[in-house]
Amino acid sequence: MVAAKADGSDSSAVADLLNNHVGNIYLAGRSQAGVAATASVVEKLRAAISPASSGGLPLSVATDQEGGSVQVLRGPGFLPIPAALDQGNSSPEQLRADARNWGSELLQAGVNVDLAPVLDTVPSPEFAPSNKPIGAFKREYGFTPAAVSEYGNAMAAGLRDAGVAPVVKHFPGMGRVSLNTDVSANVHDAETTRTDPYLMPFKAAIDVGLRWVMISNAYYDKIDPDHVAPFSSVIMRTMLRTDAGFTGIIVSDDLCNAVQLSPWSMGDRAANFIGAGGTMVLCADTTSVPAMYAQVLQRAQTDPEFRKSVDSAALTVLEVKAGK
Repeated sequence: MVAAKADGSDSSAVADLLNNHVGNIYLAGRSQAGVAATASVVEKLRAAISPASSGGLPLSVATDQEGGSVQVLRGPGFLPIPAALDQGNSSPEQLRADARNWGSELLQAGVNVDLAPVLDTVPSPEFAPSNKPIGAFKREYGFTPAAVSEYGNAMAAGLRDAGVAPVVKHFPGMGRVSLNTDVSANVHDAETTRTDPYLMPFKAAIDVGLRWVMISNAYYDKIDPDHVAPFSSVIMRTMLRTDAGFTGIIVSDDLCNAVQLSPWSMGDRAANFIGAGGTMVLCADTTSVPAMYAQVLQRAQTDPEFRKSVDSAALTVLEVKAGK
């Protein structure tokens, strides 16, 4: 899944990638252009895909439409969405109805996947300002797993009602870290365990059939101290696939621009993620994709076990796109 600027300014570069078997994009940056203009950007990208490269399969088009400071698409036809913490001021039933409206706007704009809701639990209001990725921006739905689960999953349910696939994030949780993996290295969660109560919102989402989960880029010292989460088979294969029974798409957080991942080459980032059980590499930088693609392909051609991981990931994406 590759970033495409929401204003359409890099559509030609993204279209080239789509014809090299990249089957998923997400609209990035910020746009005030509104629903109709966004739909035009998406349609231009869809039209650029040749049937030979896509096999007639649909393009997944995503964006970050959480609310508050994380709302990529605005302007005519897009309602302003409150931050998650403020969404919790209404009832879960009202939030679900609101989310259905927000999802309908996305669908009209050609977007069928929302990289939301955040199901990370921040431990307390007092800690929230110190939690740079989530609490500092009011991206959490509350300060207990029960509150986050009730309201976050109401948001997810409303998106599904509208026909948009929600992506719950950032498994196994970013609410206890201080630093943001996008702009800092060596980010660790020293508390979360494999059976942690803070996993409950994610398990609840999986239990009602959500098909997309995004992985955090942090280290989890009490789960797999030697591997960042996107390179951890314990987190993806053991916790998500086995413990939680998840059969859908495990999508990475951004593997390309995250400072947390700066020790690894672009190719290694993609291959490590898929080798550890990830399904879909998300990359915010179009220029990095060819190196990722080349290394995954080369390794798949020489390593039979890795090829099985690639085949399994591809099949999972196809099944989810087919509605299975």
